Amino acid sequence: MRSLRRRLRPILAVGAVGGAAVLAVPVVLGFLGLIRWVDAAVLVLLGALGGAVALTALLLLLLRRTVKGLSGSVSTAMDTHSRRVAEALGRDRLEAAHSMDGVKERLTHLRDHSLPKLAREVTHAVTVQGRNDYEQQVAWTELREHLDTPTFMPPLRGWAASPDVMRLLVRDIDRRRPGLVVECGSGSSSVWIGYALRRAGAGRLVAIEHDARYAELSRALVASHGLEDVVEIRTAPLTGFGPGDGEAGEGPDGGARLWYDTSVLADLEDIGLLFVDGPPEATGSQARYPAVPVLLPRCAEDAVIVLDDASRPDERALGDRWLAENPGLRRTEEAAEKGAHVFTRA
Repeated sequence: MRSLRRRLRPILAVGAVGGAAVLAVPVVLGFLGLIRWVDAAVLVLLGALGGAVALTALLLLLLRRTVKGLSGSVSTAMDTHSRRVAEALGRDRLEAAHSMDGVKERLTHLRDHSLPKLAREVTHAVTVQGRNDYEQQVAWTELREHLDTPTFMPPLRGWAASPDVMRLLVRDIDRRRPGLVVECGSGSSSVWIGYALRRAGAGRLVAIEHDARYAELSRALVASHGLEDVVEIRTAPLTGFGPGDGEAGEGPDGGARLWYDTSVLADLEDIGLLFVDGPPEATGSQARYPAVPVLLPRCAEDAVIVLDDASRPDERALGDRWLAENPGLRRTEEAAEKGAHVFTRA
């Protein structure tokens, strides 16, 4: 538009000067009396009309050239833009192709390596879990039938001992009929052991529990099954365990070791079966280690010690320490869901 205005300015100026000159001639002739004033007026009108027509034609020609030039500029700009867009699209297509190649490689690797490995791991986990579930169901059924228990029995597994470990304990009670069974920990297992002792017709269970509230719950559970004459739940808070008078010793990690208050165990003698299922792992490194240093001297010569959760590194390590510190002990590893190690005197 600015270019059009620059072109119009000189044309309008020349047109104005020329038009004024053309219009002035008839006026001068009329003033000199050479033509009539009517004729002069007609000539002025005709001159003005002709000038307007000529100017309009000139403007149209100029406008046409301007539009043509603008059309060319627009066409050039569109061609340039189209070329740039095409180049950009070409680069995008190339990048997209490279990206798709990368995705294809990852999918191929996933198909050929990761998925088969994951499938094997899932299959193994499902198989192991299925086998464990089956074994625990078999052990549960055998226990129920063997002990002839009531319909509603406390659950096993999870935090409680698994049925396969309980079956191991019941077999030992049936075979050797120990006079005293000591359990580190209490709960569902205390009831099942109580039924096994009652069936054997002899022996009693002393279960040691560090948590006073849980000890009360265990007592209530035992009472609900009418086993108070066979099972005793003793509360023994955790305290420092060490070589001296209740002095806190150090665990393998350097921290103070806690174990049951040994004063609660002072009257226990001639233990025939020791089931080590406490304290909980969270109470410290190798939390169950003191069971043998404290209770082995109180055990009968033919005593059996069963360590639960023996598949855990902590329990295996403390079992190794028991053997190293007591050369007369030997260990047998039993197949169980959580691992079970049986210690006897050689």
